Amino acid sequence: MTHDDGQNRGDSLIRLAPSLLNADFGHLADQMAMVEAAGIDMWHLDIMDGHFCPNLSFGVPVVASISRCTNIPLDAHLMIADPMRYAPAFVEAGAGSITFHIETAPQPREMVRSIRSLGARVGVALNPDTPAETIAEIIDDVDLVLVMTVWPGFGGQRFIERCLDKIELLASQMSDEQWLQVDGGINRETIPDVVAAGADTLVVGSAIFHAADPRAETIACRELARRAALDSLEASS
Repeated sequence: MTHDDGQNRGDSLIRLAPSLLNADFGHLADQMAMVEAAGIDMWHLDIMDGHFCPNLSFGVPVVASISRCTNIPLDAHLMIADPMRYAPAFVEAGAGSITFHIETAPQPREMVRSIRSLGARVGVALNPDTPAETIAEIIDDVDLVLVMTVWPGFGGQRFIERCLDKIELLASQMSDEQWLQVDGGINRETIPDVVAAGADTLVVGSAIFHAADPRAETIACRELARRAALDSLEASS
């Protein structure tokens, strides 16, 4: 199934990217349809290898299955030790965006070039203790910067507040065409703070899929993010 790149989806100030890590895979298609009906911009796919982070999630065959049941763009977050070994397979499976971790890239410019040559959008992620300066040489070359606000490996962790300063710093260095994504502990409590810091793309996982009504929770998160973005615009004008 062909996916658009997500750049022109809707007119919201903030993009919502639910993570499927905490979804019920026994009823995955139904859960995806329910959340999509609430209005989302992309699906965030947490790919873990048990080496870079202490957990395993899902791989290429599952991504291919997800791709066949949605028209929403797929954003593959490769929390794996050797992202370029597997990036081509994830793009072939339907991922339109590939995000690698700077901690796994001794030659980050080559990583960016290689992923872009696959026809995918390129993102770079930073762990909570990785300084923003680590991506200085490639920040102008990527489409997306992902700030991890928990440690990679498990959903449902508590938001690390010290990451707000990093979000604010990176927001000041990025262009309007680039996306600043946050992932980890994003919920109704933390959304206003990350949006105020400058994030424009929110990965929400357990807050949606562990809610009694995932569709209603998705709507609530989107509206809260929209209001926070408007408040930030008004405060800066």
